[in-house]
Formats: sequence, C-alpha cells, structure tokens
Amino acid sequence: MGDIMRPIPFEELLTRIFDEYQQQRSIFGIPEQQFYSPVKGKTVSVFGETCATPVGPAAGPHTQLAQNIVTSWLTGGRFIELKTVQILDRLELEKPCIDAEDECFNTEWSTEFTLLKAWDEYLKAWFALHLLEAMFQPSGSGKSFIFNMSVGYNLEGIKQPPMQQFIDNMMDASDHPKFAQYRDTLNKLLQDDAFLARHGLQEKRECLQALPARIPTSMVQGVTLSTMHGCPPHEIEAICRYMLEEKGLNTFVKLNPTLLGYARVREILDVCGFGYIGLKEESFDHDLKLTQALEMLERLMVLAKEKSLGFGVKLTNTLGTINNKGALPGEEMYMSGRALFPLSINVAAVLSRAFDGKLPHFLFRWCQSADYPRYF
Repeated sequence: MGDIMRPIPFEELLTRIFDEYQQQRSIFGIPEQQFYSPVKGKTVSVFGETCATPVGPAAGPHTQLAQNIVTSWLTGGRFIELKTVQILDRLELEKPCIDAEDECFNTEWSTEFTLLKAWDEYLKAWFALHLLEAMFQPSGSGKSFIFNMSVGYNLEGIKQPPMQQFIDNMMDASDHPKFAQYRDTLNKLLQDDAFLARHGLQEKRECLQALPARIPTSMVQGVTLSTMHGCPPHEIEAICRYMLEEKGLNTFVKLNPTLLGYARVREILDVCGFGYIGLKEESFDHDLKLTQALEMLERLMVLAKEKSLGFGVKLTNTLGTINNKGALPGEEMYMSGRALFPLSINVAAVLSRAFDGKLPHFLFRWCQSADYPRYF
C-alpha cells in the first residue's frame, strides 16, 4: 500500500461513481448489495441535526479523502467526523506511522494534507453524498448524514488566519469559488438528458436536475476539539469556549482514557487480555485529571446552554503506550483499536455517574468491526 494520498478531481470523481455503478453495479469496489439502506422513520438527533444511523468514521487518514468518505456513506456511516486539521499542515512525517495489526497504533501527527487541500476534499465529498442520496434514497427523505469538523491542537494555532479561513469556509462556503465551480460541474452533468438516460436515471430526472441549487453552503454546525496528550486543562477549556462563544459551533471535546488513572487502565487492559500492552505511569501525570475534567465539563455545559448550543464529549483519545513492537519509529505509540473500547466505556460510566446521566452527548471511538444486530 502506498503512503501518498492521491485526491481525485471532482469531475473525475463523479465519472468514476457513475461509470463503475453502470458497468459493475458497485462504487469504489463496494457492490450494490452492500449499500446501506436506512430504516424508514428511524433517525438520530445530534445538536439539532439528524442522521440515519448513530455510527460513522472517526477522524483519521480514512476521512481525509473524498472517496473514502463516500465509501463510508455507502456502507452505513452517517455521522462522519472529518480528518483533524491544524495550522502545521506541512509536516514531514517519519514513515511508517500506522500499524493496523490487531489493536491499531500510530505515531503520526495531523494532517496529511494542507488546509486548502483538506477543505477541497470535504467539499467534494459534500457534493458527492448529496448526489448519492438523491440517486438511492426515496424522494423527499431529506439529508441522512452529518459532517462533523475536527480541529486541533491549540488555541494559538486555531486563531491563525489559515485555520480561521478553513473553519469559516466549513461553516459557510457560499462565497468560495470552489463551491460555485463544483455546483456548476454537477449541474452541467445532471442537465444532460442523454447522460441521465444512459445511466437509467430518467425517473429521477426532476429531482436530480434540481439538486445542485439545493445543496447547502454550510457543511458543518458542530466541531470536535482534538488536543495533544498532556495539553493543559486551561488550554482545553479555552478552545471549547472559543468555539462556543466566538464561532457559535456545537462542540464536542475529546477526552483521554487516562482520566481513569494508571491503576484502573492497567487493570482493565489486563482483565481484557491486553496485558502485553506497555504503559508508562509517568505519562498519566501530565494529562487532564478526572476532578479537573468534571469541573471543566460543568462550566462548559452551562456556557453551551447560555448560548443555546450543544456540548458533549468524545470518548476517547488514543492511549499513549510503550513502543515495544518495533514496527513504528520512536519510543511511544498511540493505541486506537479494540483495546480502547473497554477503556472508553469505563470513562463514559464514570462521567455518566458524576453527572447523574445528564451529560448530553457522548461520541465513542474505537477501531474494530461491528455486527448489525448488536448495534442496530
């Protein structure tokens, strides 16, 4: 597998979708039989937006490219957390930086793309998903997915002009020339009756030809804050306050599994069969403590209510571990795989008890397969 991400130009992306579906009844290698069909009348509400399923990809390299976001939608992902962006968007990363065997570890920073390239990918995916919904979902069913923006890693970086431009364009792209360009490209394609006939879309002609003008210019109403391990509590709270007060965004803050403390994390990993995962107790000393987190969350919940916005937590960030496998460079690697799930659930239980079940929204993140009967 190559380590270079290759964007697909928007018109070529549309051509690939239509041609592959016509010739093979698949899109990006996913057969039509595996396309997810939402259950009629079942939706999930997140901060005033609705989506058809409560699952989707967490921010990561897999949500950096438009075609990957499309494949997530095809297989049922409807809450889509876009790849985290930051001001340092031209970092040279030592490779390999991801070890996907079993637990999943990484040593990477974000982001693989510049801010402009990342935004362009999200915009292409935004148009593509609206198109796919018009093609495959019943008329009048409404948008079934949510884009959630993810930003990091400190307030100083977030306030820099390139990051401000990125955030503002995610919130409202109406004045951006790329939005007009992609709308015109899509409109030209769908106004071609011969094209629609060739792809068997005559019955949806009216709906499809009206689609480009209906695509919203706002891609996000919410943001997830991602911070580095060891980020000071006051910095985390300051960024959340900035998003709520200055940007008017519904806000999730990503918390660390280290909230449980070293002894509890070690115990959970050992009991669940992950005793071979090495931890450094001192790495827990630099992270946000549970008492600090509870006080911070209480203040932010009050602020969000005052601003008539939503606030919640994402559980959890990766877990810093000893790099004892030799597959990745450096002394430390970060775990995001199946061993993270029992830690995330335990953090959720602690927070839920502390707030008497009143913490409004939880997002869970981990990397593993999920079977349909268990989660739906």
